[in-house]
Amino acid sequence: MLGYIHVVKGEFDQAVPLLERALAMSRDWNIRLLSPSCMGFLGYTYALSGRLAEGLALLADAMTAFESGVATVFHSLVAAHAGEACILAGRSQEAHRHAERALTLARRRGERGDEAYALRLLGEIHSQETPPDDGAAETRYRQAMTLADHLGMRLLVAHCQFGLGTLYRRTEKREQAQEHLTTATAMYREMGMTYWLEKAEAEIRDLA
Repeated sequence: MLGYIHVVKGEFDQAVPLLERALAMSRDWNIRLLSPSCMGFLGYTYALSGRLAEGLALLADAMTAFESGVATVFHSLVAAHAGEACILAGRSQEAHRHAERALTLARRRGERGDEAYALRLLGEIHSQETPPDDGAAETRYRQAMTLADHLGMRLLVAHCQFGLGTLYRRTEKREQAQEHLTTATAMYREMGMTYWLEKAEAEIRDLA
């Protein structure tokens, strides 16, 4: 899990070797219960760090393993990560399928944190449609933010604030965009999340 903590912080250079080692160990020792999640987390890290093709391939392998019933732990979270990688690749329909699968699994298993991740992902998908489906995106972001706030998931709350800010910027609601991006920026700064802070600050500059 140490490697995944680095992923959450956006520290991909530190995350990759740890996750690669974890995956290699799970394969060498034939730990089938861990291998799918290791593949999923490493694939997600590859995708976020620019190695998109490798990331998508690993995430696809992870989802195949999960769907075969080999393991269940982190299934819904990896499904959400697969959806996020598909957004980066411009595969919106595939991203939506992963998001709905993540949401279904999380609700069925009572994984409320993963449910919040899936809801936020659906907000991202609707936000990036052409044109953005601002009503659906706002609804999903706010559902995710409410649940994340209830669960004490401050980073996810910040991500939802950031998502709403970028949505409002795209739909030319400048005052609302400024409000949410400013909130996200403050939260990222308080948590020391430099990678995400830089992204939020770039969005604010685009408002100028």
